[in-house]
Amino acid sequence: MSKTFNVGDHVRWNSEAGEVSGVIKKKHTQDTEYKGHMRRCSPEEPQYEIKSDKTDHIAMHKGSALTKIAKKSRQ
Repeated sequence: MSKTFNVGDHVRWNSEAGEVSGVIKKKHTQDTEYKGHMRRCSPEEPQYEIKSDKTDHIAMHKGSALTKIAKKSRQ
Protein backbone atom coordinates (compact mmCIF):
# COMPACT_ATOMS: atom_id res chain seq x y z
CA MET A 1 0.00 0.00 0.00
CA SER A 2 1.21 3.48 -0.88
CA LYS A 3 1.73 6.30 1.60
CA THR A 4 -1.42 8.41 1.96
CA PHE A 5 -1.68 12.16 2.21
CA ASN A 6 -4.42 14.78 2.61
CA VAL A 7 -5.36 17.91 0.70
CA GLY A 8 -3.28 20.75 2.17
CA ASP A 9 -0.26 18.58 3.05
CA HIS A 10 3.10 20.08 2.08
CA VAL A 11 5.18 17.47 0.23
CA ARG A 12 8.35 17.10 -1.83
CA TRP A 13 9.28 14.85 -4.76
CA ASN A 14 12.08 14.38 -7.26
CA SER A 15 11.70 15.62 -10.82
CA GLU A 16 13.96 15.87 -13.85
CA ALA A 17 14.97 19.33 -12.60
CA GLY A 18 15.74 18.19 -9.04
CA GLU A 19 13.77 18.24 -5.81
CA VAL A 20 10.43 20.07 -5.92
CA SER A 21 8.01 20.94 -3.13
CA GLY A 22 4.38 21.92 -3.15
CA VAL A 23 0.94 21.59 -1.59
CA ILE A 24 -1.56 18.83 -2.37
CA LYS A 25 -4.64 20.35 -4.01
CA LYS A 26 -6.64 17.23 -4.91
CA LYS A 27 -6.66 13.50 -4.10
CA HIS A 28 -7.85 11.12 -6.86
CA THR A 29 -9.25 7.73 -5.82
CA GLN A 30 -10.80 6.77 -9.18
CA ASP A 31 -9.15 6.52 -12.62
CA THR A 32 -8.84 9.97 -14.15
CA GLU A 33 -7.50 11.57 -17.31
CA TYR A 34 -4.67 14.00 -16.63
CA LYS A 35 -2.91 15.99 -19.37
CA GLY A 36 -4.20 13.62 -22.03
CA HIS A 37 -3.20 10.39 -20.26
CA MET A 38 -5.27 7.97 -18.17
CA ARG A 39 -3.98 7.78 -14.59
CA ARG A 40 -4.88 4.65 -12.63
CA CYS A 41 -6.13 5.62 -9.17
CA SER A 42 -8.00 3.76 -6.43
CA PRO A 43 -8.76 4.26 -2.73
CA GLU A 44 -5.84 1.91 -2.01
CA GLU A 45 -3.46 3.63 -4.48
CA PRO A 46 -4.56 7.27 -4.86
CA GLN A 47 -2.74 9.87 -6.91
CA TYR A 48 -2.36 13.49 -5.89
CA GLU A 49 -2.43 16.82 -7.74
CA ILE A 50 0.25 19.05 -6.24
CA LYS A 51 0.86 22.76 -6.87
CA SER A 52 4.57 23.60 -6.94
CA ASP A 53 5.74 26.21 -4.43
CA LYS A 54 8.02 27.95 -6.95
CA THR A 55 6.28 27.79 -10.33
CA ASP A 56 2.58 27.18 -9.55
CA HIS A 57 2.86 24.19 -11.96
CA ILE A 58 0.43 21.35 -11.17
CA ALA A 59 1.92 17.83 -11.09
CA MET A 60 0.31 14.47 -10.38
CA HIS A 61 2.10 11.74 -8.42
CA LYS A 62 1.50 8.53 -6.51
CA GLY A 63 1.98 8.63 -2.76
CA SER A 64 5.11 6.45 -3.07
CA ALA A 65 6.88 9.34 -4.86
CA LEU A 66 6.04 11.89 -2.14
CA THR A 67 7.49 12.80 1.24
CA LYS A 68 5.57 14.97 3.70
CA ILE A 69 7.48 18.04 4.91
CA ALA A 70 6.81 20.91 7.30
CA LYS A 71 4.98 23.89 5.85
CA LYS A 72 7.11 26.91 5.06
CA SER A 73 6.79 29.71 7.56
CA ARG A 74 5.75 33.08 6.17
CA GLN A 75 8.26 35.86 6.69
